[in-house]
Amino acid sequence: MTDIIKEFILNFFSSIGYFEVFFLMTIESSFIPFPSEIVIPPAAFLAAQGILTLPLVIFFGIMGSLFGASINYFLAIFLGRPIIYKLAETRALKILLINKKNIEKAENYFIIHGKGATFFGRLVPVIRQLISIPAGFSRMNYFQFLFFTFLGSSFWVLILALLGYFVGQNSVLLTSLFSKLFWASIFLAVIFMLYFISRSIKRIPSK
Repeated sequence: MTDIIKEFILNFFSSIGYFEVFFLMTIESSFIPFPSEIVIPPAAFLAAQGILTLPLVIFFGIMGSLFGASINYFLAIFLGRPIIYKLAETRALKILLINKKNIEKAENYFIIHGKGATFFGRLVPVIRQLISIPAGFSRMNYFQFLFFTFLGSSFWVLILALLGYFVGQNSVLLTSLFSKLFWASIFLAVIFMLYFISRSIKRIPSK
C-alpha cells in the first residue's frame, strides 16, 4: 500500500522542479493566493526520494518568497494607498481573496509590530501574503524589508521543507497522512455539495 501511495505522489508531483518551486512561491508571496503548503512539502518529498536536493528546494523557495513579496512592496509604493484600497473593492481582486478588510488587517498588524511585522507576518495566515503592502505604504527601507522578509520566509520554508522531507522518508507516517488527507477531502467535498444543494433549494420560488 505504501509503495502505491509513493508512486502516486511521485507521478502527481513529477513536474515540480526548482524553477516551479521559485515560480509558485513567487505567486504565493505576491497578490495571488496560492498556499505554500502545496509547493514546498511535495518538493521536499521529491528530495527525500533523491529526485531533488533539499538545500536547493529551500533556497529557491526562499528566493521565490522574496521576489513575490518585493512585487507587493513596489506595487504599494507606485500605486499608493488610496488606489490599492480602491482596487481591493473590485470584483477581480475579491476573486483572488484580496479585499479591504484583509489589507486593513495586514496594515494594522504592521502598525502594531513595526518593521518586525515583515518577519512575524510571514508566519500568520492571510496576513503573510499581504504584509508587504503596508511596508510599501510606509516606504520602509527596502534592504530592511528584504532582511526581515528573508528571516520570516526562511523560517517558514524550512519548517515546510523538513516536514515534507521527513514524511517522504517515513513510510508509516506517509500512509497515515495520505489516509487522513483522503478522508478529509471526501468530507469537504460532501460539505461543499450540501452547501450548494441548500443554496439551490433556497433559490426555488415558493408557490
